[in-house]
Amino acid sequence: MKYRELGRTGQEVSEICLGTMTWGEQNTEAEGHEQMDYAVSMGINFFDTAEMYAVPPRPETQGSTERIIGSWFKKNGNRDKIILATKAAGRAPFTWMREDGSDTQHTKEQLNEAVNASLKRLQTDHIDLYQLHWPDRPIPLFGGNPGGGYQHVGDEINKIGDILETLDEIVKSGKVRWIGLSNESAWGTMKFLHHAEMSGLPRVQSIQNAYNLLNRAYEVGLSEVSHREQVGLLAYSPLAQGYLTGKYQKGALPEGSRKALFNRLQRYEGEGVEAIIDKYLAIAKKWGIDASQLANQFATTRPFVTSNIIGATTMEQLKLAVTSVDVEWSEELEKEIDAVHHTCPSPCP
Repeated sequence: MKYRELGRTGQEVSEICLGTMTWGEQNTEAEGHEQMDYAVSMGINFFDTAEMYAVPPRPETQGSTERIIGSWFKKNGNRDKIILATKAAGRAPFTWMREDGSDTQHTKEQLNEAVNASLKRLQTDHIDLYQLHWPDRPIPLFGGNPGGGYQHVGDEINKIGDILETLDEIVKSGKVRWIGLSNESAWGTMKFLHHAEMSGLPRVQSIQNAYNLLNRAYEVGLSEVSHREQVGLLAYSPLAQGYLTGKYQKGALPEGSRKALFNRLQRYEGEGVEAIIDKYLAIAKKWGIDASQLANQFATTRPFVTSNIIGATTMEQLKLAVTSVDVEWSEELEKEIDAVHHTCPSPCP
């Protein structure tokens, strides 16, 4: 396992980050503990969660993932060994997440309520990286704009400067060490950086966006921000929610899969996408590489990626994901991957 600096913090994190969003829904507490035990044994020191998890978001499971991590910390007494990241929900009609029944948003009151609740569930006195799960302003997200371009859908609600001032207070309280963004645009990231520089407020250290062979939109604009501003990508969904493993090809619906359970994966079912996936599967077969490991190592080897957030519901899947770092990534393999990409760039933004 290799390690990379998180932003400008001086803290190194493992190139593989353990994603946790299935714990409390598809995975039990015991399975979550087993995954964390294995991850640490393999050199992973970076865990990512969110107040919203488990997924899909619903009142019965909200916060369960953080509670599972908290019970693992209590059992092992090893909180100091882990760089812990969690997230505060952005604007959404998740009325069950706030005590007064309000829609979630990034107000001063809600951010303070959210961080305090996360700390309690996680059984810790601080969060290393506190991320804004998605922007508070209304923009198309999570595949909501198939064209991939910006479409204005309304005015800002809570101003970026105000949000950053609240996060500054939380950092100064000692509850959070560093801050980060998630599902953010190049414009939004630069606005946060500008306010931080002009007003002496905390600097964002990372951005967590979807990135995979079917969605390379991050490379346009945001990759330059990562390079010039040292705000590295925490890449999530490197397997395109499982599609890049090939398990959904030709209409297959494996029992127990996320699509079978929740039917939420339409982002990766656009016209012509199955044919593109077939081409990546063929490359993996040609090189004798497991398809999931090919997709994971693609994300891990990008120069703007700080850490690749992997996730699994079985130990077999987890071991494949973690050991993907051993896949040799050659110049010839890179050329074959790019040749497919150029035939249909980012079909699932």
